Amino acid sequence: MENLMMPCMSVSKPPLITPQKHDILSEFSSKQNKPTLSFTRKTDHTRFPDTHLNYLCRNGRLTEAVTLLDSIAKQGSKVRRDTCTNLIDACIDLNSVHLGRKLHACIDLVTETDVFVETKLVSMYAKCGCFNDARKIFDGMRERNLYTWSAMIGACSREQRWREAVEFFLLMMNDGVLPDDFLFPKILQACGNCGDFETGKLIHCLVIKLGMSCFTRVRNSILAVYVKCGKLSWARRVFKRMDERDAVAWNSMISGYCQIGENEEAHRLFDEMCKEGVEPGLVTWNILIRSYHLLGQCDRAMQLMNKMESLGISPDVFTWTCMVSGFSQNGRTSQALDLLRDMFIVGVKPNGVTITSAISACTDLEALEKGMEIHSVAVKMGLTDDVLVGNSLIDMYSKCGELEAAKRVFDIIKERDCYSWNSMIGGYCQAGYCGKAYELFREMQESDVPPNVITWNVMISGYIQNGDEDEALDLFQRMEKDGNVKWNTSSWNSLIAGYQQLGQKNNALREFRKMQTVCVIPNFVTILSVLPACANLVAGNKVKEIHGCIFRRNLESSLPVMNSLIDTYAKTGNIVYSRTIFDRMPYKDIITWNSMISGYVLHGCSDGALDLFDQIRNFGLKPTRGTFLSIILAHGLAGMVDEGKQLFSSFIEDYQILPMLEHYSSMIDLYGRSGRLVEAVQFIEDMPIKPDSSVWEALLTACRIHGNIDLAVQALEHLLELEPGNILIQQTYAINGKPEDALIARKLEKENILRKSPGQSWIEVKNRVYTFVTGDQYKSYSNLLYSLSQCMQENVKARSHCGFCIEEEEKEEISGIHSEKLALAFALVGSYHSPQIIRIVKNIRMCADCHETAKYVSKTYGREIYLSDSKCLHHFKDGHCSCGDYW
Repeated sequence: MENLMMPCMSVSKPPLITPQKHDILSEFSSKQNKPTLSFTRKTDHTRFPDTHLNYLCRNGRLTEAVTLLDSIAKQGSKVRRDTCTNLIDACIDLNSVHLGRKLHACIDLVTETDVFVETKLVSMYAKCGCFNDARKIFDGMRERNLYTWSAMIGACSREQRWREAVEFFLLMMNDGVLPDDFLFPKILQACGNCGDFETGKLIHCLVIKLGMSCFTRVRNSILAVYVKCGKLSWARRVFKRMDERDAVAWNSMISGYCQIGENEEAHRLFDEMCKEGVEPGLVTWNILIRSYHLLGQCDRAMQLMNKMESLGISPDVFTWTCMVSGFSQNGRTSQALDLLRDMFIVGVKPNGVTITSAISACTDLEALEKGMEIHSVAVKMGLTDDVLVGNSLIDMYSKCGELEAAKRVFDIIKERDCYSWNSMIGGYCQAGYCGKAYELFREMQESDVPPNVITWNVMISGYIQNGDEDEALDLFQRMEKDGNVKWNTSSWNSLIAGYQQLGQKNNALREFRKMQTVCVIPNFVTILSVLPACANLVAGNKVKEIHGCIFRRNLESSLPVMNSLIDTYAKTGNIVYSRTIFDRMPYKDIITWNSMISGYVLHGCSDGALDLFDQIRNFGLKPTRGTFLSIILAHGLAGMVDEGKQLFSSFIEDYQILPMLEHYSSMIDLYGRSGRLVEAVQFIEDMPIKPDSSVWEALLTACRIHGNIDLAVQALEHLLELEPGNILIQQTYAINGKPEDALIARKLEKENILRKSPGQSWIEVKNRVYTFVTGDQYKSYSNLLYSLSQCMQENVKARSHCGFCIEEEEKEEISGIHSEKLALAFALVGSYHSPQIIRIVKNIRMCADCHETAKYVSKTYGREIYLSDSKCLHHFKDGHCSCGDYW
């Protein structure tokens, strides 16, 4: 287009006013007559304007032609209609709305401005992307014909204003103008793209009445409408009635079945297409390949591409892009990058979508070097200005921690969209640079792209995840007031998830309730964020409340939600509810099984856990690390040491799963529960990785239960190296009879290296949670507490643990009555409706004396007591505990 206009730039513009004779003589008296004659010839063009205008138009000198119209106007001349339409067509060919507007301004020069000229102007504005100008002329027309309506409907199609295109069709019918076989496909395309099935049916009837169903393009367009609207039964009837079915018709039907995931039926149609002698083209193969990727069947897609190549059809850029993006989106990122390499080898040039998909694969792999290589390819291909490519590069560099590189890419993008800004702001937030994120946020507010709801949510999430909940809440409150952006579900999710991450469970639940108050509908992300806040014994009623919300919002079909619900109910002490949900689920993944198994282990029900593990193997499911962790613990609960050892070996040899530190810790628990301490120590010595604190704590528990002081001290010495602040060190040194070491421990305690957390317990009674702290004085309960203490002295003989106890809490003679005893007393005293099931949460490990007290109360008062401490969940019933006195 620029080359066409270059000659116009080099030719001097004709004068706007024809010079008078005496001006010419005075100016050129000393020169030859040639310039004067040339100038006179130019002025003569006004006598024959149409001839000269058409000459300039044919020779690509449109700027001169439009400028000449001013001279023609001043001479009082006119131009013919055909000349004007030629000029308008030239503006369309050059896509020059600037010259088109100048031409429009001189429209009065046309000898007869009729519907034909006005239609040309509508078409010019529409094809040059000025829809509003086209609509303005259209609305002002006194008469409209088929071509006028076609121009306007075509304009809507180009702008993808599908609904408006359908509305224009209906207005056109009211005006008494019927579409032709050229316009019908455009209207039908609009119906399909906006899902207007009813109008599509109306047009189908009209086509039959007008006898246009014989036109292939019209017939295929009707078929496409039914397919896009998901009415495959209607499409199937139209398809079967076709006398001749070309590749377009077959592709529509195959695409329709692919859209609803029925790939087998699509493949059957593909085979039928071949039998009828219609050779599938590249488009057909691409439809099938893409559909298999959408269903996650990447290997099947690869087989199709190989088969296509064997038949002599070479994959194009769309095929390769489908393959790269399909493998990337289905988590097979390494293979996606291999496909990009193969694409280069066979000489197919990738496009922006291909590069974007490959960069996304690098992002998932955190493969910075590979991403930089692809970045260099994008630079060579001139794709760095492509906003999609730029956005994916910003995302990749941000997630790989290269924020400076991300910012350089961000600065290069000329036309940034919201995703560009949000990716860069999100990168800063994710790296903890909320100040820089806020600077960019303010800059975005002053740009042509104002922050949208995602921007605000990213900022809120960034601040709260970095511990600044006050700033996050301030942004949340300013969102509607300053940003004129309404809260959405994700806005509330950012707050809820942030509070949960900070351990502020009450605040998370508060925001969840507020969210429902303002009628914002929770989604599955909300539920997954708020359920962990209720995963404790005193939140059972809250879990039931959330379960009701899940039911009302039809979220029971969400597998992650139901898996989380199983886990949460188990942690609130309702293992029966967990199993009921588990049994009712029509589909279960391995996480479902793991959640139920870990719930049984938490409750000390080894039989239930082992039974489910047998079912997993019978169903052919592949266990995960989480499965094996729970099952080793279950074997420990059941005292099945040899079976646990065999299992540990099998998941290395048979499942090629490398054990983590938590698996080694569970093996120490397995040995420790059965008193096989020598084997436990040997196992630690043979570990291929360095033991962490969890391993030594497991050994310490075993030594404490079985009275092996020497091994306990060894375990604590290792703990001292890993955790200088471990609060059990002083007690163990003192018990071991090493006063000099005990003095060292007391010195560490004075220096605040060893810190004892005050014992706290929480209990829920009648939908209200009460907090108790060790040593609190409650006069109302003093008599009962005294009575309980007396009963303990007379009736309860606490286990001595073979001669020594190591506790996280000071003895009651020093600290006062422990908090869990106060909570128990509160649940029992002064109430005619004392709960039959008592649920208590404690922040640290309960001592042996309190453990025996809970067993005594459960038997004497006929209560079930669930008590969760920092070590395990205890279920006291009839004088026994689910932990088997090992915690």
